[in-house]
Amino acid sequence: MADYIKPFPNIKNPIDGHIHMHRWYDTENNIDFLHGLEDYRRECGLKYIALAPLPSGNAIPVSRDVSNNIICAFYKLLNENTFSYGGYIYPSYPANAEKMQGMDFASQHRELIEIGFDGIKMLEGKPNLYSLVDNPLDSEFFEPAFSEMEKNGTYILMHVRDPECFWTEPTEERIRKKWYYGDGSYPSFDQFFEQIENVLKKHPQLNLCLAHFFFCSREPEKLAKLLDTYPNLTVDITPGGEMYIDFDKRAEYFKEFFEKYADRIIFGTDMDFPVYMEAGKWLCDRVYRFLATDEELMSFDDHRLKGIRIEQGALQKIFSDNLLEKLGGKPREINKEALKRYIEKYKHLIRDKDLARFIDELSQKYL
Repeated sequence: MADYIKPFPNIKNPIDGHIHMHRWYDTENNIDFLHGLEDYRRECGLKYIALAPLPSGNAIPVSRDVSNNIICAFYKLLNENTFSYGGYIYPSYPANAEKMQGMDFASQHRELIEIGFDGIKMLEGKPNLYSLVDNPLDSEFFEPAFSEMEKNGTYILMHVRDPECFWTEPTEERIRKKWYYGDGSYPSFDQFFEQIENVLKKHPQLNLCLAHFFFCSREPEKLAKLLDTYPNLTVDITPGGEMYIDFDKRAEYFKEFFEKYADRIIFGTDMDFPVYMEAGKWLCDRVYRFLATDEELMSFDDHRLKGIRIEQGALQKIFSDNLLEKLGGKPREINKEALKRYIEKYKHLIRDKDLARFIDELSQKYL
């Protein structure tokens, strides 16, 4: 796109804190994942990226299993400008503590942190995975996970609920993708909020980042109350385009919000591998310019946004400092022996046999 500005001008060490690896091989370009996001990082002017693996659920691609943790660990091992979270895995669904003997949350947490992951990614609050796991977020089932993470100060990037229209507007696409939640088989939009409130009441020091602004762009006052109450709580501003359209509708309010809570907001894009470079560059450009300028620009869903131009110090916190502080300033080193043990313990859960063979090759070469 011709009107890109120079990536992140005047931001020191910008970081994209929310990136996925949806597949391990890019068949279109005939490359594997090993350095597959480096061109994106460099072209977008990012110092660091942070990977958020998706190792749980029955969704396509088939590699949504423990292998997603493993390939993110290898990526982090071989690319020094990369942070990565690790994700919890389940032997079967619905999940219960009895089934998880030997891979309970406390054990998995220790394994992931010993490997050198920089935090934990949880998708368990997204309604379709929530329905598979079939345990409320504030239930006794998750209590050991939140207790362990609060005790250790572990950074958690957690997706909870989805846009409110996914409950109220049953479009053909949402029904096909199982993104319509208004049929009575899921908790309501507000009930997910209440579950997180209950988790935070039990664990007020939890180092929790709620992805996608916790889908609170239409009710930011409720989010502000949470931020005022829980000192370690943050949100990321990874699009959802509906979020930015809502920001635009209350531009003066959100300008004040972003400046007041500048130390509680984290930048991310939801970029992924395989890389769609123009999409990644567009996302970085649009989010930065919305916050940093007062320009009018074409944005999500062909909506024209006018930038809210927050102060430079707030921009530096949102695009870099907040997440770097949460993650210790630089990526942790991968413990090769711990990763090797993890692969041996869980490789039987990898469903893609070609990927399983490739992971064996990587283990022999790098571990």
